[in-house]
Amino acid sequence: MRIVVLDGHTLNPGDLDWDELESLGECEIYDRTAPDDVVNRARHAEIVLTNKTVLDASVIERLPELRYIGVMATGYNVVDIEAAAGKQIPVTNVPTYGTQSVAQMVFALLLELTQHVGHHAHTVREGKWAACEDFCYWDYPLVELAGLTIGLVGFGRIGRAVAAIARAFGMKVLVNDILVVRPEDADVEFVGLDALFAQSDVVSLHCPLTPETDGMVAAPRLGQMKRSAFLINTSRGPVVNDRDLADALNSGRIAGAGVDVLSVEPPGPDNPLLSARNCFITPHIAWATRAARVRLMRAVVDNLKAFLSGRPQNVVNTAIMNS
Repeated sequence: MRIVVLDGHTLNPGDLDWDELESLGECEIYDRTAPDDVVNRARHAEIVLTNKTVLDASVIERLPELRYIGVMATGYNVVDIEAAAGKQIPVTNVPTYGTQSVAQMVFALLLELTQHVGHHAHTVREGKWAACEDFCYWDYPLVELAGLTIGLVGFGRIGRAVAAIARAFGMKVLVNDILVVRPEDADVEFVGLDALFAQSDVVSLHCPLTPETDGMVAAPRLGQMKRSAFLINTSRGPVVNDRDLADALNSGRIAGAGVDVLSVEPPGPDNPLLSARNCFITPHIAWATRAARVRLMRAVVDNLKAFLSGRPQNVVNTAIMNS
């Protein structure tokens, strides 16, 4: 059996190993694969694993030996699941592996916005503290989280993990998720989107990218927020309109933003958020702690083993295949 990994570098840049996957068959692992090289590299593969390399209908049609597609991530929009289903090829994903890591990043971004740790550490190295007439200084208002309200748009696994951390900080938690019934053990308040954006001191996005959420956070929504409020996005970049967010930041309409995702990744030099006021951008790394990648690697292998044993799991196109 021939296994091809099209883009393994982000999952394993060298600090993990592929031993368990390689034990399952003849394995070719590429760090990255350009679109023009996909067919040539995967032509004789029965198993193809991808993270962000696109497998559209035209590619799938030209892979006659393909039996299985494993997405090494949660989002599977890089694969045409209908085209795969039409050839009775199951497509699997890894629905949960980075919950705690992403929740941690939410507060890494939020604490940078409220404490400006990086900035103040940098100014100390520049000599500002040594030259200070007082025993301390701060260049930005320092904001305490206790007593503030955080609004969570989406209350799946990550949203719930964020809520738990927020409560530990002494924050009140508002939630909007039309698909989730409030759990009895969740100390949160479910509200409409209008109320969430208007009442929250921090709005944190944890919703999937759908036609309804695409561009959801644009000027009208940003206009509902408090001028002192912060926006955090660790979900999907296109949920936020980059230009409208930059305008809101530069005009002082909101106080700051922390985003780990953008509408186009990597961003072009003309992305307005790159120069926006009080905006912290990280390069889509919330998922990428070593612990999370170990879980992801294990799940990718487990998905493949389940398929090979005749009991596939985490199949995202089962309904289409059986229709």
